[in-house]
Amino acid sequence: MKNLILTFALVASIGLGFAQDQGITITVTVDNLTSDEGKASFSLHTADTFMRGPGLMNASASIKDGKATVTFTNVKPGEYAVIGMHDANENGKMDFRENGMPLENYGTSNNVMEFGPPQYDDAKFKVGDQDLELNLRF
Repeated sequence: MKNLILTFALVASIGLGFAQDQGITITVTVDNLTSDEGKASFSLHTADTFMRGPGLMNASASIKDGKATVTFTNVKPGEYAVIGMHDANENGKMDFRENGMPLENYGTSNNVMEFGPPQYDDAKFKVGDQDLELNLRF
């Protein structure tokens, strides 16, 4: 009986250890897309990767009734920002006019929209020990 209790305690402590390594889930939703054409693409960034290429995690979702949702799983605590775009023609990149203005809608976490490219300090948020739900506006 003593061995059974010790075995159960060991298994439970190992299970808790693995559960803590699972990280946080971040669910990102955009609900103001202007059409259901193409897909919505999102990337999770740190200050080192923001506006410098692919994110630490990248995900895409189909659009239904102007809404799309993706989930980033196993995110470790820290500081991050999310960039999202409506890839209407599904070419996997942001399209621009000749003058450098984007042709496709985009948004960042915290929904700060200013002239010029997005800034990490405007979009950053902290991940702690609880799952997060973010709503981006494009």
